[in-house]
Parts: sequence; C-alpha cells; structure tokens
Amino acid sequence: MSKLESAKGFKHSKPGLILGIGGSAFGAFGIVKDVRRARDEHDNLKLINAAVGALALVTSTLLLVRELRRLGQDDVLAD
Repeated sequence: MSKLESAKGFKHSKPGLILGIGGSAFGAFGIVKDVRRARDEHDNLKLINAAVGALALVTSTLLLVRELRRLGQDDVLAD
C-alpha cells in the first residue's frame, strides 16, 4: 500500500475519526466566540450565521461518532 493510499484510509480509521471529533470540539470555540460577538453587536444576521455554523458542527460531529461506533462494531477483536 502506498503512502497516499494509507493517508486516504486514515480518515476512516479510529485515530482519524477521533482526530476529527477533536477538531470539531476545537471548532466549537470559534462558534462560541462568533455568537458572543454577534450578541454584543446586536447583529441578527451574524447570530443566524453562527447558529447555522453550530448546527453544521453538531451534525458533522454526530456523523463522526456514528462512523466510530460502526467501526467498533465491525472490529472482531473488540469483543
């Protein structure tokens, strides 16, 4: 297997999924900052943008968690 192929497979490996979840958690800090700034400025459009970003972040995190659970179910050595 070449390095490129193994790098592509990393995204769907357990460490890759955990790293993705960590990245999503780190992205939550930016969302919180955006929400606070929008509230301070009383800017409803920025607040809506931050809310949509938060929803996308939650959805992507849930997809990663689901993939991580499926990966755990497929692992025969996990039992």
